[in-house]
Amino acid sequence: MSELLSQLWTPELQAAFTVVVILLVILYVLSIVWVVRDAYLRGSYWYVWAIVALIPLLGIIAYCLLRPPLLQIDRDEQELEIALKQRELMKYGECANCGYPVEADFVLCPNCHQRLKNLCGTCNHALDPSWTVCPYCATPVGGAAPARRNAPRARTQQPQQAAPQQRQARTRSPQGEHPAQ
Repeated sequence: MSELLSQLWTPELQAAFTVVVILLVILYVLSIVWVVRDAYLRGSYWYVWAIVALIPLLGIIAYCLLRPPLLQIDRDEQELEIALKQRELMKYGECANCGYPVEADFVLCPNCHQRLKNLCGTCNHALDPSWTVCPYCATPVGGAAPARRNAPRARTQQPQQAAPQQRQARTRSPQGEHPAQ
């Protein structure tokens, strides 16, 4: 039997067997490296998976079945997207009266016409009811706002009415004298 085996076990067959064994060892080491790297990128306990991957073939199969579904960078990106969407949704709210969805800068509810915000008397920006000063123009909010709303109109009307009277006074007075004010 040993003669038969020595005839079949030629140097060429020995070289081929050696190459196959070396390739299997390289594949085994690379699979362990892949498991460790992949477990690290997925944010799991890479050192535990490195020990599991030392079991030939079964360790790699176990890792492929039990590994986390997403890489850590993908999970972080998803969390950022969720936070961004939550921030965008914060622009919207509900009417306290009827529950209709309204945007943050709505002054009236489009459904029930409930007043949601006040308007600044000077710049007409929507103001939160809890604000005491308009952040856009620094106008105090509250009792002073209606007075200021009417004040600019009165100022613009007075100069227009006073201008013709001053012109008439200037034309009637002698050239060297100043008109009475």
